[in-house]
Amino acid sequence: MSRTMLIAGNWKMNGTRPEAKAFLEKLRGLKPEARPGRELLICPPATLIGEMAHPLAQLGVSIGGQNCHPGVSGAFTGDISAGMLRDVGSSHVIVGHSERRAMHGETDQLVHAKARAARRHGLTPIICVGETLAEREAGHAETVVREQVRASVPDGIEGEALVLAYEPVWAIGTGRAATLDDISMMHHVIREALAGKSDGAECGLILYGGSVKPSNAADILALDLVGGALVGGASLDAGDFMAIADAA
Repeated sequence: MSRTMLIAGNWKMNGTRPEAKAFLEKLRGLKPEARPGRELLICPPATLIGEMAHPLAQLGVSIGGQNCHPGVSGAFTGDISAGMLRDVGSSHVIVGHSERRAMHGETDQLVHAKARAARRHGLTPIICVGETLAEREAGHAETVVREQVRASVPDGIEGEALVLAYEPVWAIGTGRAATLDDISMMHHVIREALAGKSDGAECGLILYGGSVKPSNAADILALDLVGGALVGGASLDAGDFMAIADAA
Protein backbone atom coordinates (compact mmCIF):
# COMPACT_ATOMS: atom_id res chain seq x y z
CA MET A 1 0.00 0.00 0.00
CA SER A 2 1.37 3.41 -0.95
CA ARG A 3 1.90 5.90 1.86
CA THR A 4 1.78 9.65 2.01
CA MET A 5 5.25 11.17 2.09
CA LEU A 6 6.09 14.17 4.25
CA ILE A 7 8.25 16.87 2.69
CA ALA A 8 9.18 19.28 5.48
CA GLY A 9 11.10 22.52 5.11
CA ASN A 10 13.20 23.76 8.03
CA TRP A 11 13.97 27.44 7.49
CA LYS A 12 16.19 27.62 10.59
CA MET A 13 17.11 31.24 11.51
CA ASN A 14 16.14 32.61 8.12
CA GLY A 15 13.18 34.60 6.89
CA THR A 16 11.71 38.06 7.30
CA ARG A 17 8.14 39.16 6.59
CA PRO A 18 8.98 40.44 3.08
CA GLU A 19 10.83 37.18 2.32
CA ALA A 20 7.88 35.14 3.60
CA LYS A 21 5.50 37.16 1.41
CA ALA A 22 7.68 36.57 -1.67
CA PHE A 23 7.87 32.84 -0.87
CA LEU A 24 4.08 32.58 -0.57
CA GLU A 25 3.52 34.45 -3.82
CA LYS A 26 5.82 32.08 -5.69
CA LEU A 27 4.30 29.06 -3.97
CA ARG A 28 0.78 30.08 -5.08
CA GLY A 29 1.96 30.00 -8.68
CA LEU A 30 3.26 26.45 -8.21
CA LYS A 31 -0.10 25.16 -6.88
CA PRO A 32 1.21 22.84 -4.14
CA GLU A 33 -2.28 21.50 -3.40
CA ALA A 34 -2.13 19.58 -6.70
CA ARG A 35 0.43 17.06 -5.35
CA PRO A 36 -1.53 14.02 -4.06
CA GLY A 37 0.31 11.50 -1.93
CA ARG A 38 2.54 14.16 -0.38
CA GLU A 39 2.05 16.23 2.76
CA LEU A 40 3.96 19.50 2.63
CA LEU A 41 5.16 21.29 5.74
CA ILE A 42 7.04 24.54 6.31
CA CYS A 43 8.76 25.26 9.64
CA PRO A 44 9.70 28.96 9.57
CA PRO A 45 11.04 31.03 12.46
CA ALA A 46 8.50 31.47 15.25
CA THR A 47 8.08 35.12 14.27
CA LEU A 48 6.44 34.05 10.99
CA ILE A 49 4.24 31.12 12.05
CA GLY A 50 1.12 33.16 12.83
CA GLU A 51 1.45 35.24 9.68
CA MET A 52 2.08 32.29 7.33
CA ALA A 53 -0.31 29.73 8.83
CA HIS A 54 -3.50 30.81 7.07
CA PRO A 55 -2.01 31.46 3.60
CA LEU A 56 -0.23 28.10 3.71
CA ALA A 57 -3.39 26.32 4.86
CA GLN A 58 -5.24 27.76 1.87
CA LEU A 59 -2.60 26.10 -0.33
CA GLY A 60 -2.89 22.77 1.47
CA VAL A 61 0.49 23.20 3.20
CA SER A 62 0.96 22.63 6.94
CA ILE A 63 3.07 24.79 9.22
CA GLY A 64 5.21 23.87 12.21
CA GLY A 65 7.72 25.07 14.76
CA GLN A 66 11.44 24.40 14.93
CA ASN A 67 11.61 23.76 18.67
CA CYS A 68 9.48 23.82 21.83
CA HIS A 69 9.93 23.89 25.59
CA PRO A 70 8.79 20.76 27.47
CA GLY A 71 6.82 22.84 29.97
CA VAL A 72 3.33 24.27 29.61
CA SER A 73 4.23 27.77 30.79
CA GLY A 74 6.48 29.54 33.26
CA ALA A 75 9.55 31.71 33.74
CA PHE A 76 11.44 30.49 30.69
CA THR A 77 12.58 33.65 28.95
CA GLY A 78 12.85 33.26 25.19
CA ASP A 79 11.20 29.83 25.05
CA ILE A 80 7.98 28.80 23.32
CA SER A 81 5.69 26.02 24.50
CA ALA A 82 4.01 23.40 22.34
CA GLY A 83 0.66 24.90 23.28
CA MET A 84 1.75 28.30 21.98
CA LEU A 85 2.78 26.74 18.67
CA ARG A 86 -0.57 25.00 18.42
CA ASP A 87 -2.34 28.26 19.23
CA VAL A 88 -0.85 30.02 16.18
CA GLY A 89 -1.67 27.19 13.79
CA SER A 90 1.18 24.68 13.99
CA SER A 91 0.55 21.00 13.35
CA HIS A 92 4.15 19.79 13.80
CA VAL A 93 7.29 20.71 15.68
CA ILE A 94 10.91 19.67 15.11
CA VAL A 95 12.62 18.39 18.27
CA GLY A 96 16.20 17.27 18.80
CA HIS A 97 17.66 18.75 15.63
CA SER A 98 21.40 18.17 15.58
CA GLU A 99 22.04 21.91 15.82
CA ARG A 100 19.99 22.05 19.03
CA ARG A 101 21.80 19.01 20.39
CA ALA A 102 25.26 20.37 19.51
CA MET A 103 24.85 24.11 20.13
CA HIS A 104 22.43 24.01 23.06
CA GLY A 105 23.47 20.77 24.73
CA GLU A 106 20.10 19.08 24.29
CA THR A 107 20.11 15.51 25.57
CA ASP A 108 18.00 12.54 24.51
CA GLN A 109 16.06 12.95 27.75
CA LEU A 110 15.20 16.58 26.95
CA VAL A 111 14.20 15.64 23.40
CA HIS A 112 11.98 12.91 24.87
CA ALA A 113 10.29 15.48 27.15
CA LYS A 114 9.75 17.89 24.25
CA ALA A 115 8.21 15.14 22.11
CA ARG A 116 5.82 14.27 24.93
CA ALA A 117 4.87 17.91 25.34
CA ALA A 118 4.17 18.16 21.62
CA ARG A 119 1.82 15.17 21.73
CA ARG A 120 -0.03 16.53 24.78
CA HIS A 121 -0.92 19.59 22.73
CA GLY A 122 -1.87 17.72 19.57
CA LEU A 123 1.32 18.41 17.63
CA THR A 124 3.26 15.81 15.68
CA PRO A 125 6.90 15.89 16.80
CA ILE A 126 9.56 15.34 14.17
CA ILE A 127 12.21 13.65 16.31
CA CYS A 128 15.70 14.06 14.85
CA VAL A 129 18.49 11.52 15.25
CA GLY A 130 21.88 11.19 13.62
CA GLU A 131 25.58 10.65 14.16
CA THR A 132 28.56 12.98 13.88
CA LEU A 133 31.44 12.39 11.48
CA ALA A 134 33.68 11.30 14.37
CA GLU A 135 31.10 8.76 15.53
CA ARG A 136 30.70 7.38 12.01
CA GLU A 137 34.45 7.13 11.40
CA ALA A 138 34.84 5.32 14.72
CA GLY A 139 32.27 2.74 13.60
CA HIS A 140 29.68 3.86 16.16
CA ALA A 141 27.00 5.29 13.86
CA GLU A 142 24.49 2.46 14.33
CA THR A 143 24.98 2.30 18.09
CA VAL A 144 24.60 6.06 18.50
CA VAL A 145 21.43 6.25 16.43
CA ARG A 146 19.85 3.20 18.09
CA GLU A 147 20.42 4.78 21.50
CA GLN A 148 18.99 8.12 20.34
CA VAL A 149 15.85 6.36 19.10
CA ARG A 150 15.54 4.36 22.31
CA ALA A 151 15.94 7.37 24.59
CA SER A 152 14.34 10.16 22.54
CA VAL A 153 11.11 8.53 21.33
CA PRO A 154 8.39 8.33 24.00
CA ASP A 155 6.57 5.03 24.36
CA GLY A 156 3.08 4.98 22.92
CA ILE A 157 3.73 7.34 20.00
CA GLU A 158 3.02 5.42 16.82
CA GLY A 159 1.33 5.51 13.46
CA GLU A 160 0.87 8.95 11.89
CA ALA A 161 1.87 10.59 15.18
CA LEU A 162 5.38 9.15 14.93
CA VAL A 163 7.83 10.93 12.62
CA LEU A 164 11.60 10.62 12.86
CA ALA A 165 14.21 12.35 10.76
CA TYR A 166 17.59 10.75 10.17
CA GLU A 167 20.09 13.53 9.67
CA PRO A 168 23.75 12.58 9.52
CA VAL A 169 25.31 15.57 11.23
CA TRP A 170 28.23 15.62 8.81
CA ALA A 171 25.87 16.10 5.84
CA ILE A 172 23.87 19.06 7.19
CA GLY A 173 24.62 22.36 5.50
CA THR A 174 27.89 21.01 4.13
CA GLY A 175 26.73 20.15 0.63
CA ARG A 176 27.98 16.62 1.33
CA ALA A 177 25.18 14.06 1.13
CA ALA A 178 25.32 10.57 2.52
CA THR A 179 25.43 7.81 -0.09
CA LEU A 180 22.23 5.99 -0.92
CA ASP A 181 23.64 2.89 0.78
CA ASP A 182 24.38 4.94 3.92
CA ILE A 183 20.85 6.30 3.98
CA SER A 184 19.21 2.94 3.34
CA MET A 185 21.26 1.17 5.99
CA MET A 186 20.55 3.77 8.68
CA HIS A 187 16.83 3.83 7.91
CA HIS A 188 16.79 0.06 8.42
CA VAL A 189 18.61 0.56 11.75
CA ILE A 190 16.02 3.13 12.84
CA ARG A 191 13.10 0.94 11.76
CA GLU A 192 14.49 -1.97 13.76
CA ALA A 193 15.04 0.25 16.80
CA LEU A 194 11.45 1.53 16.57
CA ALA A 195 10.06 -1.97 16.25
CA GLY A 196 11.88 -2.83 19.45
CA LYS A 197 10.07 -0.07 21.34
CA SER A 198 6.45 -0.98 20.55
CA ASP A 199 4.36 -3.08 18.21
CA GLY A 200 2.89 -0.05 16.46
CA ALA A 201 6.07 1.99 16.11
CA GLU A 202 6.85 0.36 12.79
CA CYS A 203 4.06 2.44 11.24
CA GLY A 204 5.93 5.71 11.73
CA LEU A 205 7.53 7.79 8.99
CA ILE A 206 11.29 8.17 8.77
CA LEU A 207 12.46 11.23 6.85
CA TYR A 208 15.94 11.86 5.52
CA GLY A 209 17.60 15.20 6.18
CA GLY A 210 21.06 16.28 5.11
CA SER A 211 21.72 18.48 2.05
CA VAL A 212 18.54 17.34 0.27
CA LYS A 213 18.11 19.31 -2.95
CA PRO A 214 16.30 18.96 -6.30
CA SER A 215 19.27 17.20 -7.90
CA ASN A 216 19.40 14.30 -5.41
CA ALA A 217 15.85 14.17 -4.05
CA ALA A 218 14.44 11.63 -6.52
CA ASP A 219 17.11 9.01 -5.74
CA ILE A 220 16.81 9.53 -1.97
CA LEU A 221 13.01 9.49 -1.90
CA ALA A 222 12.89 6.33 -4.01
CA LEU A 223 14.63 4.33 -1.28
CA ASP A 224 12.42 1.70 0.33
CA LEU A 225 12.15 2.98 3.91
CA VAL A 226 12.48 6.72 3.27
CA GLY A 227 9.14 8.34 4.08
CA GLY A 228 10.01 11.87 3.08
CA ALA A 229 12.58 14.58 3.58
CA LEU A 230 13.55 17.23 6.10
CA VAL A 231 14.86 19.96 3.83
CA GLY A 232 17.10 22.78 5.01
CA GLY A 233 18.46 25.49 2.73
CA ALA A 234 16.59 24.31 -0.37
CA SER A 235 13.25 24.91 1.38
CA LEU A 236 13.85 28.67 1.42
CA ASP A 237 13.21 28.76 -2.32
CA ALA A 238 9.64 27.84 -3.25
CA GLY A 239 10.74 26.44 -6.61
CA ASP A 240 13.39 24.19 -5.11
CA PHE A 241 11.05 23.07 -2.35
CA MET A 242 8.34 22.08 -4.82
CA ALA A 243 10.88 20.38 -7.10
CA ILE A 244 11.80 18.17 -4.14
CA ALA A 245 8.12 17.50 -3.47
CA ASP A 246 7.64 16.56 -7.14
CA ALA A 247 10.59 14.18 -6.88
CA ALA A 248 8.51 12.13 -4.44
